[in-house]
Amino acid sequence: MIQVEDLSKEYDAPSGKGAPIVAANQLNFQVASGEIFGLVGPNGAGKTTTLKMICGLVVPTSGSVSVNGVDVERQPEEAQRHLGYLADFFSLYDDLKVWEYLDYFARAYKMDSFAIPKRVEELIHRLGLQTKREAMIGGLSRGMKQRVGLGRAIIHDPPLLVLDEPAAGLDPKARVELKDLLRELQRDGKTIFVTSHILSDLEEICSSIAIIEKGRLLRIGRLEDVMREGKAARRVRIRLAAPGFAASEWLGARAGVSSVATANAEAIFSFTGDDMELAELVRGFIGAGAPVCGVEEIIETLEELYSRVSSDEVM
Repeated sequence: MIQVEDLSKEYDAPSGKGAPIVAANQLNFQVASGEIFGLVGPNGAGKTTTLKMICGLVVPTSGSVSVNGVDVERQPEEAQRHLGYLADFFSLYDDLKVWEYLDYFARAYKMDSFAIPKRVEELIHRLGLQTKREAMIGGLSRGMKQRVGLGRAIIHDPPLLVLDEPAAGLDPKARVELKDLLRELQRDGKTIFVTSHILSDLEEICSSIAIIEKGRLLRIGRLEDVMREGKAARRVRIRLAAPGFAASEWLGARAGVSSVATANAEAIFSFTGDDMELAELVRGFIGAGAPVCGVEEIIETLEELYSRVSSDEVM
């Protein structure tokens, strides 16, 4: 769906002197159809610049972007048919009613005039805006305005949706509703490219992730692969039905086990083996008399991974 090749963007230094600011530095990645792809990084890392180049709103210094096989720079009008973009700070026309606003943008996208009323009503229902259909946009809450903005982005039914910080400023309930909506759009076949500082939300919905810093990609790939990358050992927790078994001594004597910590009838340790080797370890542990009632791998959260690999440096 998205093909990015050797993509770079440089800006002149603010004073006009010195080295240029590199907002994107030789980026190469692909986003497959049907994915929810998350781009993570500190403010000033190059996230928004990258999104805008994908949408054709910023001309790259070098490299190329294609969306659904269409070169964004060479065929800008055609590319716009394949994508919908919602900026972090997007403008709305406060003096229009909700249905009027959606109708306006449907016509701006040159949709078939006979199909527009049906499409507008379809989106009003899908976005939960039935009670706000006749409301003036200026009087809507932040969450409702976000829904209207999403409606504008998908009014022409593009296969790709590009969202820059869509959850910013939303209350917890509105964030849950947004995540549900994005999952629903993915089930309908949409590809979604999204940035957010709310990493727990991205961890819930993204199939792939990239971490960007100072215009360079630090990590990229399937979410589960990125979470494991660079870790020599997995962390495992074994819960016991009752205390008393010498878990630390037994585990500490096993190959591949290190950093054993025991407390409150559980043992947490690092293990370098694969799944089959872990299964053998647990089988032996039980065979030695340990009253095991639960085993789980402690997965690093996206926030923990980000803190570990990012220095939070900006250009």
